[in-house]
Parts: sequence; structure tokens; C-alpha cells
Amino acid sequence: MKTYVSLFIAFFRSGILGFGGGPSAIPLVHKEVVTTFKWMNDDEFSDVLALGNTLPGPINTKMAGYIGYRVAGIAGMIIAVLSSIIPSILMMIILLTTLTSFKDQPWVSGMTKGVIPIVVVMMAVLTWDFLKKSNEGLGWKISITILLISFLLIELVHVHPGIIIAVLLFYALLKPTKKQEEAKKKVGVN
Repeated sequence: MKTYVSLFIAFFRSGILGFGGGPSAIPLVHKEVVTTFKWMNDDEFSDVLALGNTLPGPINTKMAGYIGYRVAGIAGMIIAVLSSIIPSILMMIILLTTLTSFKDQPWVSGMTKGVIPIVVVMMAVLTWDFLKKSNEGLGWKISITILLISFLLIELVHVHPGIIIAVLLFYALLKPTKKQEEAKKKVGVN
């Protein structure tokens, strides 16, 4: 029962505070899942994030479903998904009924403009954390090369990000990490 309550709290908090859609909720889900409740480590979370980005639909609910299932089975999945969408449903009901009359007020547009820099900073911090972790797995040269090539393919060639993620997942299956190479060297030395 405690696990179900923890799942509800984790995804409700990320759902209620994730203003701006899925990308703004990702750092919040990361904080809850990795830091607060320790259901996953950074590597596992990045795998879930990459997999979730390849599938259609809202990222927050996909991640909630997978993490909830992993932590507490089917009931955990249902609780996590519901708790991630309940805040949006409640806020839509409240905001549509009350803020409609205030939509032309300057403070309403100011609130929206004020949240954007916060979301950008949260995403930048999460990206930096993933880059630091990628140094442990691939090394800086390969990580930066992959980052630049991915950016160019997405922005200039207009390749769908899902295709790039799928190719990189396949690459990750084939290429050993630095830790795996070091372990092989140690075994070969002994």
C-alpha cells in the first residue's frame, strides 16, 4: 500500500508542477523517481526516457506507465498513469471555468512568459546531467560527436527524432561501454 501511495504522490507532483507539457515534467519525474524514491538510477531513467520518446503520445504518461509497472505491477501502472493525468484534468476544469474571464489580463500572459525560462533551465540541467553520465559510458568525444550529428540530422535534414533514437539504441547494443572495456582488460590481464 505504501508503494502505491508513493507512486501516486510522485506522479501527481510531477503532473501538477509540470506546467507546459511533457518536456517540463521530465526533470520533475527524474527528481521523484531517481532522487526522492530511488526506484531507478540515472542510466535506467535515461533508457526509459529514450524509449518513451520513440513512442507516440504524451511522454509523462508513457514514463508513468512503465515506471509504475516496474515498481508495482499492473496496479502500480494504473495508479501512476492516473496520478499523472488527474492534475491536468483538474487544472483544465478549474482554469477553463475561471481563467477564461481573465485571459486578456497582462498578469496571465506574464505568468506564462515567466514559466518558460524555468522550464528551459530545468531541461538544461537534466541535459547536462545526462551528458556527464554519457562520459562514463562512451567518453566525451563519442558523446559530443553523437550529439552534434543528431542535432544536424534533426534540424537540417529533418530526420524524425524517433529514427535517430532507434539507431542510437541499436548502436548502444553493439558498442561496449568504457566500463565493459575496462572489465575485459582486467580479465585479460589476470
